[in-house]
Amino acid sequence: MLAKKPHHGAIAMAWLLALPGFAQGAQDGRGQALFEQWQKSGQAQGFQAYLAREHLDRVAPLYQLLRSASDWQRCGAEPFAVPPQALWPSVKRTLELLEALRDKRVIGPFEVVSAYRSPALNRCAGGAANSAHSRAYAVDLWLEAPAPELCAFWKAEGQAWQMGLSRYPSGRIHIDTAGYRTWGQDYTRATAFCQ
Repeated sequence: MLAKKPHHGAIAMAWLLALPGFAQGAQDGRGQALFEQWQKSGQAQGFQAYLAREHLDRVAPLYQLLRSASDWQRCGAEPFAVPPQALWPSVKRTLELLEALRDKRVIGPFEVVSAYRSPALNRCAGGAANSAHSRAYAVDLWLEAPAPELCAFWKAEGQAWQMGLSRYPSGRIHIDTAGYRTWGQDYTRATAFCQ
């Protein structure tokens, strides 16, 4: 007798329940100490002031919100990047979504391991050609604990947020507000994170 093939939703739930913790986060040196060195250039001052004005400066530490791609060293890029000012409204919306997810207890503590990427860094890092990391503001997260309600939130409220949601084979969760969609490991709906 053939075993019943699991539905993609069941696969997504199994992935979600097997999420690694913070120990798997940004292990490439992009911590607070490196950020403090990088920040001496003053590049982040305007962005930091914007987050404070919008009451979003406590969503996550600034150094996490400015982490570029994990492949920054291989690509010869900066470890941190300030999004262009034209994208700051997208930053605001995505951080408001993260706050809502945390306030509604859909997710618990998280670490942002990748956010804005320049188009050149995104290409080098193997990101999608139209990646929200470059044209809007997306975050890749490590969650401290499983978040079994994340797909239910996406289905119920994701369209109002224009929420993009995926989980990569590495275990990272991708969240953006660049369009209501979900995808899976092959970047298509066929392997979508939420069904």
